[in-house]
Amino acid sequence: MSDHHTAGSATDVPAQTEKVLIVDDEPSMRTALMESVRRLGYDVQGAVDGADAVERVSLYRPWLVVTDLKMPRLGGLDLIKEIKSRSPQTLMVLMTAYGTVETAVEAMKYGASDYILKPFSTDLLERVIGNLKARGADASASSPAPIDQRSILTQDPGMARLLSTVEGVAASQATILINGESGTGKELLARFIHNRSPRAHRPFIAVNCAALPDGLLESELFGHERGAFTGAIVKKLGKFEMAHTGTLLLDEISEMNMGLQAKLLRVIQEREVDRVGGREPVSVNIRVIATTNRSLYYEVEQGRFREDLYYRLNVFPITVPPLRERSADIPLLARHFAAVSAARNSLPLPAVSSEAYATLQERRWKGNVRELENVMERAVLLAGKESIQSCHLLLESGGQPAPPAPAPSLPQPSGNGSLWEMERDLIFQTLARVRENRTHAAKELGISIRTLRNKLREYRGSSCQISA
Repeated sequence: MSDHHTAGSATDVPAQTEKVLIVDDEPSMRTALMESVRRLGYDVQGAVDGADAVERVSLYRPWLVVTDLKMPRLGGLDLIKEIKSRSPQTLMVLMTAYGTVETAVEAMKYGASDYILKPFSTDLLERVIGNLKARGADASASSPAPIDQRSILTQDPGMARLLSTVEGVAASQATILINGESGTGKELLARFIHNRSPRAHRPFIAVNCAALPDGLLESELFGHERGAFTGAIVKKLGKFEMAHTGTLLLDEISEMNMGLQAKLLRVIQEREVDRVGGREPVSVNIRVIATTNRSLYYEVEQGRFREDLYYRLNVFPITVPPLRERSADIPLLARHFAAVSAARNSLPLPAVSSEAYATLQERRWKGNVRELENVMERAVLLAGKESIQSCHLLLESGGQPAPPAPAPSLPQPSGNGSLWEMERDLIFQTLARVRENRTHAAKELGISIRTLRNKLREYRGSSCQISA
């Protein structure tokens, strides 16, 4: 049994950003919350617990989910993780009568935008929702709507065409090989495919083939029986079995050794898994998606990857373009990451100056989207309550060898330079030379780390003059 409410006729259904899902296993509380949110003008649905909410999110596609913490079947924290893995752009607010700092930190870590302690007034709930709405409006101001706000942010025509093609393939059972440089969002694209496939409500299991030693990777993938080797005190299901009826992502497949490649080939061909130490194969029904940041064809030519496995994986190849080829997406992603960082650190949403945008778009982004995310995280923290300027970006050399550092020297006084400005310039020059290492900079300058921090805080409070 669940609650459902839609305001107006079918032609008057509000836009996606006006939909709110209330998740609470107490019927009276759920009804009261729905009525409060409905009075604010939102389209509202209710879910009786976390498992019910997971099913509703994919169909209802709410802008905001307000969920209780303690619920049967699937609790609030697990619900946040599940929804964020399926629909990263859906906002989450956690309600709890068991509020602690640890709970709040954990909820924010999993992707919650805010949390409310029970009991609370309807005024507080309205204020929280209003703040989230205003923050979202500010973040998207002066920007064309992204192609898909629920998982992949883009307004680049080439990326839009790629997503359109991928949506068509998602409904099939074809094995997909995603190529792309590190940091381009290959795993995000794999989740995009899973979420638009008939398996969307089934498990999505990701395995990083580069992060596990060969012996451990075999057990992780295929599982093992009790007593199969020293330390195997219980039976363990492998990732293939955990992904049964769903999707298995093999991240950085090029790092897998040749012996495991042979076992993987058999699983893909026969749809059967042999657990380590097992007597009989176990049937699995999965869709395989693999990613690589290398050319698998080249790896085959070099004898480092099985040719037969390559052709099994390369049924439908996709190449994710690097960020430098998606320049239209840089401002959009920069605003998004700034908004996420500000919310995570309880800071106001910062504006980004035109000079900072120009600096971002001139960069080649060897680390791609992941590098941009890190840059904006630092910029938000440095800017504080001010707008983000070029000086807050703290861009690294981009992998290019740094030119020899000149011998330290005091800046020469100019006609209008004050001692304060000379001191500030010397500190920033020293920081740039030591690649922003504050310990080394303080040592060179002959001051303490604490003094250096205070100076930087003082400079941030004034007009920003650091060169990027």
